[in-house]
Amino acid sequence: MRIGMIAGEASGDTLGEGLIQAIRRLCPEATFEGIGGPKMIAEGFDSFVPMERLSVMGFVEPLARLPELLRIKRDLENHFIASPPDVFIGIDSPGFNLRIEKVIHDKRIPTVHYVSPSVWAWGQKRIHKIAQATDLVLALFPFEIPFYEQHQVPVKLVGHPLADNIPMDGGGEEERTSARLSLDLPLQGRYIALMPGSRRNEIARLGRQFVETAKRLLASDPSLRFLIPCANAARYTQVQELLAQCGVAEGFYVFAGRSHETMRAADIVLLASGTATLEAMLLKRPMVVAYSLSPLTYALASRLLKVPYVSLPNLLAGERLVAEFLQNDVTVDNLAGEIQRLLTDTQAQQSLALGFRKIHAQIRLGADKQAAQAVLELAKQKSAKSR
Repeated sequence: MRIGMIAGEASGDTLGEGLIQAIRRLCPEATFEGIGGPKMIAEGFDSFVPMERLSVMGFVEPLARLPELLRIKRDLENHFIASPPDVFIGIDSPGFNLRIEKVIHDKRIPTVHYVSPSVWAWGQKRIHKIAQATDLVLALFPFEIPFYEQHQVPVKLVGHPLADNIPMDGGGEEERTSARLSLDLPLQGRYIALMPGSRRNEIARLGRQFVETAKRLLASDPSLRFLIPCANAARYTQVQELLAQCGVAEGFYVFAGRSHETMRAADIVLLASGTATLEAMLLKRPMVVAYSLSPLTYALASRLLKVPYVSLPNLLAGERLVAEFLQNDVTVDNLAGEIQRLLTDTQAQQSLALGFRKIHAQIRLGADKQAAQAVLELAKQKSAKSR
């Protein structure tokens, strides 16, 4: 069995890795090709183009890369049409993948979109494009299902792999201690993880506010320590330069990579909205969420947004479970004030942990296995109909 797959960013690479492993357990002879990252490639995936070439975000930013993205899209479509796979899976990256899925789907190749596009949040008219482009949507979260059922688009809730891999108690103190030992940190003390994002622009927009927030907190409690993981060498250099510009050094630990260990070692996490908020929630770490976009992208996004929250914990809870600050509200006063409250309010910490645990149980469904079974069943059904 040949399976086409496209993952456009790191989170998709992780999902693809687990899906490949689960499919191979059910169908050992399966082969995989398309575009994927290092985790998928380590599983024997044949990636035609480096995944990083697809890693663009926002409404405006991809325009500068449009010619290259169109060329990659055309080459992939031509390949899969000339050599049809048994099933094609687009993993997240809907702006890129749904267009390819539509072309492939029109050629009667079974198509799956893994990770629901945020049609429930904005761009709700896109549900019709999804219906035309895919045979099945694999959704990670329960709140996504009713919208697809309402529009009669085939959907399956599979849960999230992170929820399967992280214990219900988040690992407790044993996990925190193990992470601190791994990072060569003193075991005692209170640590706050600063995670402004993995992209250059994210750090440029949020990094200074995060560091200045840390300085404010240090002024009132010099015993606090701050952990900053960096996605790669370029981001490590960027963060070191930022710390120098802000005139700080003492009390900060900067790591190349190791974002997961950093989060596990921390008592509280200040982070950009995104998949990292889900991991912090599953680890039962109190958090403060922030996000900032380019002014034009934010102007477009704010007009389209149909939900009251942007962070996953709040979307999953259906209420403001964690503090989130967007755009002009990302200020040192707001961020430092909320972190200070979490540092001193044990009742608030316990309430968060209870809310996080409830959500954890709802999305701990054996995602990799469920997704693999759904993909293979679709391929089997389509194959039987074509005979």
